[in-house]
Amino acid sequence: MRTITAILFSFLVLSLSTSAAEPASPKIMMPASGVEMALIPAGSFTMGSVHGDDDAKPPHNIFVDSFWMDRTEVTQEQFDKLQISNPSHFEGDKLPAEQVTWAQAARFCNARSKAEKLEPCYNEDTSACDFTKTGYRLPTETEWEYAARSGSDAEYSFGGDARRLGDFAWFAGNAMKKTHPVAQKKPNAWGLFDMHGNVAEWCNDIYAADAYAKSTGKNPHGPAAGKLYCIRGGAWNSSADATRVFVRSGENPGFSDACLHRDAIGFRSVRKADK
Repeated sequence: MRTITAILFSFLVLSLSTSAAEPASPKIMMPASGVEMALIPAGSFTMGSVHGDDDAKPPHNIFVDSFWMDRTEVTQEQFDKLQISNPSHFEGDKLPAEQVTWAQAARFCNARSKAEKLEPCYNEDTSACDFTKTGYRLPTETEWEYAARSGSDAEYSFGGDARRLGDFAWFAGNAMKKTHPVAQKKPNAWGLFDMHGNVAEWCNDIYAADAYAKSTGKNPHGPAAGKLYCIRGGAWNSSADATRVFVRSGENPGFSDACLHRDAIGFRSVRKADK
């Protein structure tokens, strides 16, 4: 009897310990647009990596306020609902919108804000972003990496084993040279799909190779001026290494001299959380 009791007690303790170790379910909301968003909790993390290129160094500690982020990349269906011309090469309602310039992404965010009666973040004339507004915008580079990591300090949101990438991402090793419908792969711990691969994602920030040497400790917004804008996450044509959470690249916002394929660039939106 004592042996059976001891076994049952041990099993109970193990079960409770396992449950406590599992991440809490992400908080999800459905705005009027019908696009699910996940609440990204406030917190600190180490941005960048000693294993990255020079522009991902030095690793530095950053604090990020909470915010809402689209669970998926913006789809072509969303463009159609807002009656915005769809620029995509690979056509399909559930496919991510691509061939989207930075300015087109900002205009989409404003149109979505107006449709939901929120305050647009972007100045229509200058494209400057007002972070105090209630509407949609592109994530800062810091917000993007923080959300992509979802609590992980490894090279990928799921850890350091690149052999698992196919469970979470469409990339050069499995995408068959095209985009795929969003949310077909596993989400990260905070409920976000396709943070690795499918399409690379515009960030709000201007790109600078030396930005991390000057980055501040809370909610940094990137340089004030520059010719390139930040792209994150890798795409359907990216190597496994290029989809790592700390990998940075800069792209011409208007595609006049694009390094990535234009049909490999899309975006997702964020908005500020209520205090």
